[in-house]
Amino acid sequence: MTLKEKIQQLPNKPGVYQYFDKNGHLLYVGKAKNLANRVKSYWQFNPKLCANAQLSMRITKMINQTTSMDYIVVNSEHDALILENSLIKQLNPKYNILLRDDKTYPYIYIDNSQEYPRFDITRKVIKSKDISYWGPYSVGARDILNSIYDICKLVQKKACLKSKKLCLYYQIDKCLGPCELPISKERYAKELALATSLIKNKKLLISKLQEKMEFYAEELRFEEAAQLRDTMERIARSEIKSEIDFATNENYDIFVIESSSTRAVVVKIFMRHGKIISSSHEYINLHEGLDTNELYSRALLGFYKDKKPPIVAPLLIGEDFEDKTLIQDYLTNIFEQKAQIIIPQRGKKKDVIALAKLNAAELLKRDKETLNTKILQEIQELCQLQKIPNRVEVFDNSHMSGVATVGAMIVYENGKFDKKAYRTYHLHVKDEYGQMRETLTRRVESFNKSSPPDLWILDGGATLLKLAIDILESNGINLDIIAISKEKVDAKAHRAKGKAQDIIYTKEDIFRLKTSDKRLQWVQNLRDEAHRSAIGFHKKTKLKLDQESKLLSLHGISPAKVQKLLNHYGTFEALKNVTFDDISSLLNAKDAKTIKKFYK
Repeated sequence: MTLKEKIQQLPNKPGVYQYFDKNGHLLYVGKAKNLANRVKSYWQFNPKLCANAQLSMRITKMINQTTSMDYIVVNSEHDALILENSLIKQLNPKYNILLRDDKTYPYIYIDNSQEYPRFDITRKVIKSKDISYWGPYSVGARDILNSIYDICKLVQKKACLKSKKLCLYYQIDKCLGPCELPISKERYAKELALATSLIKNKKLLISKLQEKMEFYAEELRFEEAAQLRDTMERIARSEIKSEIDFATNENYDIFVIESSSTRAVVVKIFMRHGKIISSSHEYINLHEGLDTNELYSRALLGFYKDKKPPIVAPLLIGEDFEDKTLIQDYLTNIFEQKAQIIIPQRGKKKDVIALAKLNAAELLKRDKETLNTKILQEIQELCQLQKIPNRVEVFDNSHMSGVATVGAMIVYENGKFDKKAYRTYHLHVKDEYGQMRETLTRRVESFNKSSPPDLWILDGGATLLKLAIDILESNGINLDIIAISKEKVDAKAHRAKGKAQDIIYTKEDIFRLKTSDKRLQWVQNLRDEAHRSAIGFHKKTKLKLDQESKLLSLHGISPAKVQKLLNHYGTFEALKNVTFDDISSLLNAKDAKTIKKFYK
């Protein structure tokens, strides 16, 4: 069936459609209340199939590259919205805008039904009418909580009251000791009131921490003073500075978007009881131009997901967008009450939007100053990548004669290594080809939680590159890949810094660049960081294996039997959960009894 015939036979039902280019690469995922009407709006059918003249330049470019399409029928427009969002996150289509910041933000809460309530952190609604929440906090929630317990004499840990005995916290004057002493509710309530005022008023909290820091400095306790300094910095960093005060108890979640030709920034501000309590931002790469509707839709879907937030607030946004009503209806279901998406036109709400836009513009300006795009553009041009590789994942594996087999993934984003995003894997396969397949497959399986990057780099040659291409294509994922293999000197990998003439492989070409070439050095730098991560995790794993192997040997299990167990089950962690019968079948009943007793 031709593309024209498929479009003309589309059903008048809600669903999701996908456009593909001549190479089968996914270009775009869209949703529709009526598939036939929506998809046909992109095209003109006379005299031949071509892009509708009313389309934007971005969408016209996409339609001109489209050679085939597919679609999925669903029950409602609401279902189409959810499916579209999920597919975009996992498949990374070329013309869709992908937001990566979909983490949940923490709240501080207290359960007032407890005899002696205490504060804690949550990321979800806790079913109780006696719960009070503060937040969300983009950063600093744990610092605020720790500071509260350092200043106020509250029950410090959940298990404290169960012990019925005074502990160290009482001895160092950080708890009133209600576990054993007859502390009145009124006395405890004073500490709760102080803690609550500190949570609500960051200036007051930072002021008290400042006093404590100065005391530590005077006492020459410089390490503790430095820790408090860092804590204050994190607490202060969680919000945009503003003198705006609604002088009411109004709550608002504020979202605005500003963009340049290649980058956009989403700014999120959270106002509670009339005051700004925290803020955050996320940069988005505009590979194929700006789509305001998609940006606002992705930002709101990514933040609220499918769970009711602990505090439901009206939303203030910077401008109208096409799917506002659809998103509002979706959020109404999530919030279990009417969701409000408001575009302020006057007053203090308009002032908050102006403040958010001002900060967004400043963030874009600062981003332009710090982001090193020249080398990334050169890499894109050399390797014929679809996108500028602002976010890159690099993979390497490590083992020693099949023992302590591990994989590592490092992440490079916006000119620096994102160490919080690094991942390591315990692998079961013994050969290097199988190890890379296992590592990449496990990463693909996690795309629903953490979206694909702009580029994969593999430590390996053409064989591993083809393996990665096959894995991605079999899962319908649109992602650029390159591989770098080490130059061989006397049949050994040559790692001399600045002298190794490594080979870069792409889907179409092989490059042997000069050792002075900045593009080669950039790829080498990322590959070497992945190698360092893999080697470090391998050594750590090997040490743990050696220690457990020695302990088992002391209990009569020979090294040969330990190796047999590891070859079969992969890791000691897996061995802990194996049944007595399974171990008996591999070794014998006596050894199985020894091993189960050892781990018990």
